[in-house]
Amino acid sequence: MEDCFRSKQGLCFLLCLCVTDVLCVSIHYSVPEEKKSGSQVANVLKDLKLGIGDLSARRARLVSKISKQYFHLDTDSGALLINDKIDREALCGQSELCLLQTEIVLQNPLEFHTIEVKVEDVNDNAPRFSQNDFQLEIPENVPPNTRFPLETAKDVDLGENSIQNYTLSPNEHFRLGTESKDGRKAVDLILEKPLDREKQPYLELILMALDGGVPQRNGTIKIKINILDNNDNFPQFIQSEYKVRLKENSPWNTLVYKVEARDLDFGSNAQITYSFHRVPETISNLFHLNEMTGEITVMGEIDYEKETSYDMSIKATDGGGLSGHCSVLVEVEDINDNAPEVLLISLTDTIQEDSPLNTVVAIFSITDCDSGDNGKTMCSVQMNLPFALRSTKNNYYQLVIQSPLDRERVPEYNVTITARDQGSPRLTSTRIIHVQISDVNDNTPDFEKLLFEMSLQENNIPGLLIGSVHAVDLDMEKNGKVTYTLLPGSPAASYISINSETGNMYALRSLDYEQIKDFKVTVRATDGGIPPLSSDVVVRVVITDENDNAPFFLYPLQNSTSPCNELLPKMAEAGYLVTKVVAVDRDSG
Repeated sequence: MEDCFRSKQGLCFLLCLCVTDVLCVSIHYSVPEEKKSGSQVANVLKDLKLGIGDLSARRARLVSKISKQYFHLDTDSGALLINDKIDREALCGQSELCLLQTEIVLQNPLEFHTIEVKVEDVNDNAPRFSQNDFQLEIPENVPPNTRFPLETAKDVDLGENSIQNYTLSPNEHFRLGTESKDGRKAVDLILEKPLDREKQPYLELILMALDGGVPQRNGTIKIKINILDNNDNFPQFIQSEYKVRLKENSPWNTLVYKVEARDLDFGSNAQITYSFHRVPETISNLFHLNEMTGEITVMGEIDYEKETSYDMSIKATDGGGLSGHCSVLVEVEDINDNAPEVLLISLTDTIQEDSPLNTVVAIFSITDCDSGDNGKTMCSVQMNLPFALRSTKNNYYQLVIQSPLDRERVPEYNVTITARDQGSPRLTSTRIIHVQISDVNDNTPDFEKLLFEMSLQENNIPGLLIGSVHAVDLDMEKNGKVTYTLLPGSPAASYISINSETGNMYALRSLDYEQIKDFKVTVRATDGGIPPLSSDVVVRVVITDENDNAPFFLYPLQNSTSPCNELLPKMAEAGYLVTKVVAVDRDSG
């Protein structure tokens, strides 16, 4: 991620663009590099217009888009502290502006505050040459004022802390000449007095590079000069500077460029060999130069996110020891070799099913270390979910509720966040967020029947089970726990009782069919939610008859002491109606 940070140093001023109704503020601080861990950069409370304890109360978090956390936020005091010592040169290289960007996210209510900390350079590096000494071979007939390019030192510090001057050890033949070239200071060795190999075949000088920091630092290198016999033509390149483009991740042995130099001499003085001239080890490890053909080929991993260009110096040397120089600037082209990364900032993994629309479930960001279209990203979630993405213009996203939730229908969701870049071919990454839906009391107990009918034989034993009612509540736990009661107000409610847990109904006393044939009671089922929900059902109990009554004569009237007498005419004929006998039984059927 730090390579991603360095590759985008050109984008040093970032706009903080936020979602509507979400506050976003950009705050700027500065800190010298190399300060100890725990040192305070600033106190953010004043700039955020907050008081002591507000950061903790609003669940403030410090979010960095790079993997290494350079800062720490003390939410109690509001102090922004250095978490790890900052090395500006390792972080930003030679970029003049070195910014570390982090964000303070206040979650309740939601606010984004961009913190940009400028890392200031200190003089902690001395000028350095790539080697302890280098060789120069100069023909004795070289005229005065001839210039010989010298190796320049490197100082990773900036401004006054960088290299300001060069000095040369006292001698009678050479002086130094400096000039600015493409923003860099080039150093040449200028011949002032003609050389005479017979008098002095060898010279050794000391070149010193000095920076302008306090305290001043320096670096030295030995210049070893061999004086050669006459070879009066230098190799000359067709161009003094070549610019080529190379795609990152180019395979080994890919031809970068072929340089060519010419020498007007003959024989061994015209035989040219090519070599890198005082290039850093990073270049010599990545590129191979064929000393005979001048072909530059790839021999390492070319990564745009690590380095966007390479400037190499090529030396062409003839058989007589004369040399010419050119520079090759290799500009690396970015390819889409980094997939987007989903960085989860905040997640509410359990949500009530009655949560309102637009409730924020998660906050996350998308980063891609590539540049241009390769680094532009877009984000989506799968279709047919009650969730939607709400994006900002700085690659922050909110996962929000877009349609009502129903735990009884779907109790949980696995939301797949898919991030895609706009490179060719497009690269994709996913992250799954698990969201649990918690229950609310939104379902009324539902009886299995609209009307329950039960039967009870008369002369029953008190406490006898008549039957059972049952209601179902789709809610969970106490919201779905049903209790049963008999509604008062009906005389029949005194005939029976109900078990509040099971819904079993029992006869409270013995009933007589001849007195009551049936009765109705109302049962209420109530859940345990707050507030509780209930429903009612009517239960009809039919009393069945038992043969518990003997027949009884209504006529003729019975007398227990004397029989019943009927008068019969003396002249009655056959078929004459003597009397009628009428009997009844209180039982049925």
